[in-house]
Amino acid sequence: MEDRRQHSRHHTELQLEVFDLHSGQCLGRVADLSADGFMLFSDKPHRADTVVECRLVSEQVIDGVGEIQLRADCLWSRPGANGQHCWAGFHIIDIEQDQAAALDVLLKHL
Repeated sequence: MEDRRQHSRHHTELQLEVFDLHSGQCLGRVADLSADGFMLFSDKPHRADTVVECRLVSEQVIDGVGEIQLRADCLWSRPGANGQHCWAGFHIIDIEQDQAAALDVLLKHL
């Protein structure tokens, strides 16, 4: 499979959880992160080709950054081992300039 990423992804030791911006529902935990997107580990499957408005929330505030808001498109979703958890890949499609700068702060910390 061809890797089409423009930016390298970073595995994160930070606890970054993703929440739906409108419902507040937890969508899962970030497994890796880049300037273009993230891979999510979750209890529930996500539907591919679905756009979500969400908040990435860090358990630890890093250089003043504790939360980032963005819109992301779910590119793929797969069940984990024994169907207990799911993995999903999201591409960031809309992020305000100040939020992109906050994302850069987190990426530099990883």
